[in-house]
Amino acid sequence: MPELFIPLFIGLRLLDIIDILLVALMLYELYNLVKGTAAINILLGIIAVFLAWRLVRALEMELLTEILGAFISVGFIALIVVFQPEIRKFLLLLGTPSFIRKKNRRFLFWKLSNVNEENLSIDPIVQACHKMAMSKTGALIVIGKINELEEYLNTGETVDARISEQLIENIFFKNAPLHDGAVIIMNNKIKAASCILPVSKNDKLPVHVGLRHRSAVGITEKSDAVAIVVSEQTGKISWSKGGELNHNIQPSKLKALLEEEFNLEK
Repeated sequence: MPELFIPLFIGLRLLDIIDILLVALMLYELYNLVKGTAAINILLGIIAVFLAWRLVRALEMELLTEILGAFISVGFIALIVVFQPEIRKFLLLLGTPSFIRKKNRRFLFWKLSNVNEENLSIDPIVQACHKMAMSKTGALIVIGKINELEEYLNTGETVDARISEQLIENIFFKNAPLHDGAVIIMNNKIKAASCILPVSKNDKLPVHVGLRHRSAVGITEKSDAVAIVVSEQTGKISWSKGGELNHNIQPSKLKALLEEEFNLEK
């Protein structure tokens, strides 16, 4: 049986091995860049089409080779159009000398960790949500993970402050200047308020679900973030992750969900 694989390695040069490793590394970094966004499905689809093209070409299936070859020939243009935000982000990262220090990176079996990384301050978030639920103050809080949500941060007002119960309540206080829109939390800081989020078009959501809840579902469909909603009508807390929406979350359950999501010790 091993003899069947010997021809595969005949003529394999050191440069070929380096080439394979560099391509694997590039695909891995590209995957990390789009992981947690809707673009990951498009990337996997493009890779699947490319592999199918190589397969039918090797099998000398001329018609399929021509069809898939035509698709591949314009693939780079389509790639630039579809992944324009991700490509822009990647180029910006390359131009920032300190980007390695700001990101957790894995290279083969090594991990470079940010020693200044802080755990998420869960208690102020939970307490603020509990108080806003009691007073029926509407709120929408988004907590980012890997995907940094720059395009949504830019739609709001920059805050860049530490997480505190009082600040969250003040932002969502009725008739306050920033109470409309969402608060986005990244790296244990309130980065921005009054942010505009994408609204989910999921027709499976109940008719009575309002704009805040649909926005919470929308942002978790397009990223790896989680979202917390406090209903202005009912005072109930909802939790959204991965495009799913769960209603009537008690403060103790909310705390447990956040601890589980962000790998904190209970």
